[in-house]
Parts: sequence; structure tokens; C-alpha cells
Amino acid sequence: MDIAKYGPWAVIAGGSEGVGAEFAAALAEDGFNLVLIARKPDPLEQTADRCRQLGAEVRTLALDLLRADATSLIAEATSDVEVGLFVYNAGASTCNERFLDAELSEFSKVIDLNTTRMLELTQHFGRRMVSMKRGGIILVGSLSGYMGAERHSVYAGVKAFSRVFAESLWLELRDDNVDVLELVLGVTRTPAMQRAGLNFDVPGMIINDPADVAREGLRHLADGPVCVAGGNAAQAARSSGPDRAAVVLGSHEAIKRLTGRA
Repeated sequence: MDIAKYGPWAVIAGGSEGVGAEFAAALAEDGFNLVLIARKPDPLEQTADRCRQLGAEVRTLALDLLRADATSLIAEATSDVEVGLFVYNAGASTCNERFLDAELSEFSKVIDLNTTRMLELTQHFGRRMVSMKRGGIILVGSLSGYMGAERHSVYAGVKAFSRVFAESLWLELRDDNVDVLELVLGVTRTPAMQRAGLNFDVPGMIINDPADVAREGLRHLADGPVCVAGGNAAQAARSSGPDRAAVVLGSHEAIKRLTGRA
């Protein structure tokens, strides 16, 4: 990573474990200082300590991004540092019910976490980068954004939005020397996915390592607007096909095997 373009500070939202923690470690090894943001303080501090041992100066902010004032708190906590890289790795599906079976307020949390907060923070740090005429923005997306899925109606929709938004932002910021990348992840062996009880032994399914996809995203930041990580590009291409019924039904069967519902 070019610290002259993307440093000296990187902000990682969702930087406590899994892919976010690996982003942090890789950047610490490259000489970046870090602001790590996550909801759970214990894993957040563990990742911070790991990065400090690699030589980084690290600030932590234990914060639920669903708080209405989250963006202003993050802006205040980073107002005195020069942020050249922003990574939004905080998107998750906080409601996995069928659409008619849950309160709309629960799905609104999925939208706020994956869309509203991402837009607010991207605009905040993006404006700072444009004023510096340098920087980089990585938005972590998902193959879920390529097709509809049962119990992921809203989550799949917000991930599709994120990818198209990143493509548009990439166009808008090219002349300002600010790189934008949507890093699309497939099935990744993160602590959150392990806690969800996914079946990582499905024959033929690609399972990625968090460190590998984080480093792949950093390598391809300047190659935006989209990088489908972990050898999943062919799957993304198939999932973009015009026969939407076949795509969605085929994906549905694969998801059932992954979640043990087959």
C-alpha cells in the first residue's frame, strides 16, 4: 500500500475481527496508523493490540453504528488526523426473517447499517480526501448483492445498492485522485459466519480466508470500481445472467446446503 497516497491514517468501520481485523493487520504492517471502530470492545482491543505490536498507532472507538449520532462521533474522533483510507466493513444482516414475518423497523436496521451509515461516512471521509487530492475508499460488499435470496430480501437489496453506488462514486472521484473499490466477498470463514453455524464443507463451494480477501482488496484498490475476491468472479458473472428465475433458484439451493437446510 502506498502510504503517501492512502496514509498516514486509515479508518476501518467493522475493524474488530474477521476481514476487518485482517485489513487492520495488513495496513499496520505497511506502516499505517489506524482508527478501528466496532461494537464489541473486547475483540476490538485485541485487534488493536495486535496492530500496535506491528508498530501502528491505534485508536479504538467501541460504537454501535446503528446509533443515530454514530457518524458525528466518528467525525469528532478523527478530526485531528489525516485520513487517506476509509474501509467500510460493517455491513451485516441483522434480520434474517422472511420479509412479511418481521417488523419493518428490524429491516430498517439492515438498511441503516449497510446503506445510511455507509453513505454518511463515505461522504464525510470522501470530502476530506478530495480536499487533499488523494485517498482511497473500500466498501466491502457481498455476492448476496447479485441475486435475491430467501430471508435476505433486504440484505441482498442493500448489497446490490452498495455495488452500483461504488461504481458511480468511482466515476465521480477519478479526477480527484481518490480511488474507490467495492470488494465483493463470497463465503468467508469469519468468526461471525462460524457463529452462524454455516456448513463450510459443502462440496464444490469456495470458502475464503479473511486475511486472503483483505489483502486482495488492498492490492486492487487502484483497479476499481469492483473486485470480486477469492476466486468468485465466475460465480458473480453467472449470477448476473438474464434468466433471473434460474439464477435465483440455483442460488437458493446452494444457500440451503450452506446453511444446513438442504
